[in-house]
Amino acid sequence: MKTKSTPSKKSAAKAAKPASSSGRLMSGADILVASLERAGVDTIFAYPGGASMMLHQSLTRSKKIRTILPRHEQGGVFMAGGYARSSGKVGVCMATSGPGATNLVTGIADAYMDSVPLVAITGQVARDMIGRGAFQETDVFGLTLPIVKHSYLVMEPADLPRIVAEAFHIASTGRPGPVVIDIPKDVQRGMAQPVFPDKVELRGFPPPPKADDKVLEEILSLIAKSERPVLYVGGGIITGEACGELKKFAETTDIPVTTTLTGIGAFPETHPLSMKWLGMHGSVFGNYAVDESDLLLAFGVRFDDRVTGKVSEFAKHATIVHLDIDNSEINKNKQVQLPILSDVGHALRRLNALLAKTRGPKKKFPAWHRRIDGWKKEFPFKFHPASNRILPQEVVRALYEMTGGGAIISVGVGQHQMWAGQFYNFSHPRSFLSSSGLGAMGFGYPAALGAKVAFPKRQVIDIDGDGSFLMNVQEMATAVAESIPVKIVILNNQHLGMVVQWEDRFFESNRGHTFLGDPNDPDRIFPDYLPICAGFGVKSERVVHPKDLRPALQRLLDSKESYLLDVMVPYTEHVLPMIPAGGTVKEIIIDPMSAETEALSGDLPG
Repeated sequence: MKTKSTPSKKSAAKAAKPASSSGRLMSGADILVASLERAGVDTIFAYPGGASMMLHQSLTRSKKIRTILPRHEQGGVFMAGGYARSSGKVGVCMATSGPGATNLVTGIADAYMDSVPLVAITGQVARDMIGRGAFQETDVFGLTLPIVKHSYLVMEPADLPRIVAEAFHIASTGRPGPVVIDIPKDVQRGMAQPVFPDKVELRGFPPPPKADDKVLEEILSLIAKSERPVLYVGGGIITGEACGELKKFAETTDIPVTTTLTGIGAFPETHPLSMKWLGMHGSVFGNYAVDESDLLLAFGVRFDDRVTGKVSEFAKHATIVHLDIDNSEINKNKQVQLPILSDVGHALRRLNALLAKTRGPKKKFPAWHRRIDGWKKEFPFKFHPASNRILPQEVVRALYEMTGGGAIISVGVGQHQMWAGQFYNFSHPRSFLSSSGLGAMGFGYPAALGAKVAFPKRQVIDIDGDGSFLMNVQEMATAVAESIPVKIVILNNQHLGMVVQWEDRFFESNRGHTFLGDPNDPDRIFPDYLPICAGFGVKSERVVHPKDLRPALQRLLDSKESYLLDVMVPYTEHVLPMIPAGGTVKEIIIDPMSAETEALSGDLPG
């Protein structure tokens, strides 16, 4: 339960045990920065304002924390999210009160939906002005209650060491998520002698549950009786640092694996047991396998509607085991036969240990694998290249081949997001950054910047759509000013592509304001990203013809600076396969519309 007042001194003593005192009076702002340093923070994405100036003044004196100035608060919170998703560490962002704080809300909700550890710090009007409608006052505490793990309104500067320690503990333990710390201006100025806690013990946030061997032996018993088992795994495998144990378990049991979008990279997609990811635009073979399975091992997932479609028909013939760290997710969306509350890393380690003790040959599933292999051959992710057009799928496939699958790929939201997941094979966790639960356009580029800050030596590429990229285009200024050389590949079709696809499929191609170009001159490219990039000092070029694609991609990959490649693609291309929302695997759409093929001969802008 989130409370607006801070805990009493008595409860605070239970929550955090003091270890050391600074021995001197410090301002609340300085205490905050010292607390962040003790929490191991090395980067904060922060945009200043009237209610957070004191905090920024203190940050200028920090020798340990790099402050990165985004050009919009939403860009900053997405950067913090990208930093957290790629590194596994808590991402930190900060904004002023009022509009600064409200601009963080989308990124906070994104972190909440995808279980990303995040601490968002906001300035607030002075304590005696709260509730009076003061200039730039917003109740950010109340505003964010439904989308955080916990919220704090700091009422005393002396409480800051404990609150910061608790916030990082809450954000990063159990099922990760965002925490908000709202700090009034006079608390930032106020003086106190801080006492920094050594240990955090919070009622309501116990150590992660651990399944005992007896219930885990039930899983092994079910596997022994199964003929068509499937491992359906999600982001919980990655946050639980259990990817290695998952691979060992799958190989030992010979069970095929399919993931959610947030679980991409949890299991190597080049592995023979991989069925990539499932759901609305997932693999046909993954969806078919789950539909025909007799045992579904759902580890670290939440049965999202984009995966299940019509819930009552999802894995209808399977015995379902749901293992998750969050008790609220069990039996929430799908009733299961064996619910297990546990840290998934512990459970997989113990399962592997139990399997190691088992004598005799391990059970294999040759007939099941032959059936899945048949589906893989019959229904691969595919596209039909055109001699006069660059198709978006071939851009992603080329990037995969040219990077060897070793890049961190960030995406916006839309068709390009799905194509990136389909045609780039991910073999490592935390290498596919996607706003999956919230589906927030504008996520891709700032998230890529955050990942590049966390991993400056890795190739980080934002595969984006023209609509999604435009929503945070201003962050190119951050990239140049802060020397963060992220690469950008825009799949530019001049439309809101995914909405256009739905219009084609379900609304007789009636366009409901989905054209992003210039209605007065539909043949020109609008907006023209090349002069926009020049204004920011970012190198860029445009590609229209297939023969020019790979040389242009090579120049992008070889560049030591920020680089944008604007690739013109037809808006008539659809993401396939597709299961209609609320539908079943039996309604899966595999074949393109005839109109699509005809339209490929039409002209593109430019």
